[in-house]
Amino acid sequence: MRRQRGIRGGAVIASLLAGALVLGGCGSSSNDKSSSESGNSSGVKVGVAFDVGGRGDKSFNDSASTGIDKAVKDFGLAKPTELSGKPDETDADKEDRLRQLADGGATAIICVGFSYAPALEVVAPDYPDVKFEILDNGTVKADNVAGYTFKDNENAYLVGTLAALASKTGTIGFVGGVNETLINNFEVGFDAGAKAAKSDIVIEKQYLTEAGDYSGYSSPDKGKIAAEGIYDKGADIIYAAAGLSNNGVFEAAAEKKKFAIGTDSDQYLTADPSYKEQIIGSALKRLDTAAYKFIESVKDDKFKPGNFSLGLKEDGVDYVINNAEIKSAVGAKVDEAKKSIVDGDVKVPSKS
Repeated sequence: MRRQRGIRGGAVIASLLAGALVLGGCGSSSNDKSSSESGNSSGVKVGVAFDVGGRGDKSFNDSASTGIDKAVKDFGLAKPTELSGKPDETDADKEDRLRQLADGGATAIICVGFSYAPALEVVAPDYPDVKFEILDNGTVKADNVAGYTFKDNENAYLVGTLAALASKTGTIGFVGGVNETLINNFEVGFDAGAKAAKSDIVIEKQYLTEAGDYSGYSSPDKGKIAAEGIYDKGADIIYAAAGLSNNGVFEAAAEKKKFAIGTDSDQYLTADPSYKEQIIGSALKRLDTAAYKFIESVKDDKFKPGNFSLGLKEDGVDYVINNAEIKSAVGAKVDEAKKSIVDGDVKVPSKS
C-alpha cells in the first residue's frame, strides 16, 4: 500500500483556547543541560522537566518539545534547561529536579507528565514567582500552577474506529505502557470506537508493566515482545500507547508485515525508516500547543492558574491517517465518528 504523510483527521489546531483558557505551567530546557544562550528579550526563562524517555522519545515528550521549540524560536527566548525523568525514581527525585530548574533561574517551568503532580504540590509553594504548567494532570491547585488534561479516550475512540474498519483479519490489538488510569483511558476509548465501527471485532490487549512500574513507557524490548504475541494471535493492526516502548511495537509490525497506530504525536513523521511504512496513523495529543500557549502566556503576563480538560471539541486531541489507501477507504467514516463526538451525539466512556 502507498502511504502519504500527515493526512489529518481534522483541522490542525490554530488556537488551543481563546481568552478564558490561558495555559500555565512548568519550564522547559535542553537535554539535561543548562544554557543561557542568546535571545530572551522578554526575561522569560523556560525550564522543562521531561517524563521518562525525555526528548527524543518520538512520542509524548517530543509532542511537548515541538511546542517548546517553536515558542523559543518565535519569542526569541534563551535555550531552555531540560532535565529528564528516570524509570525507577521517587517523588523526591522529581522534587529535586523541579528545584534545580527553579534555582537555576527558570521562570516558566513545564512538567511533562502526570507523575510530577506530587512533587509539584510540594515545590510550587516555595517558588511563588515561578509559573508552572503540568501536562496530563489537573489535580494540583496553586496560584502559580496550571494543569492540563487531555481527553485521550476521544482520540483513542477514533483510532479504534480506524483500526476496526481497516482490519482485514477481524482482530486488532492494544499495547499499553503501564496498567494505570491514564492508559486505561486510552484502552476504553479504543475499545468503544472499534466496537461501534464493527461489533464483532476481536481486540487482543497487553500492558507492559503494572501501576507504579514506569519502565513500561521506556522499554521497546517489552513492547516488541507484547506486539509479537498479539500479531501471532491474528491481529493485523495494533494501537500502541506506551511512550518510547511504541518503537518496539513498530519493529514487530515491520518484521511481521503488519500495521500499527501510534499515539501522542504523529509518529509516522519521526519514525525510523525501517518501520515507518507500518504506521498507518496516530492518535494526537496536542501537548505542543499547550506548551506553546503556556510560554506565551507567561511572556505576555497573561498566565492564569487552574485545571483544564481538552478534547476534540477544544482541539486538544485529534488523529491522523498516514496511509493514503486506508484514508480513501475509511477516512470519511472516521471523520463522521469525530463529528458525532464533537456534536455531543456520542459520549465516549472514560476511566478518569
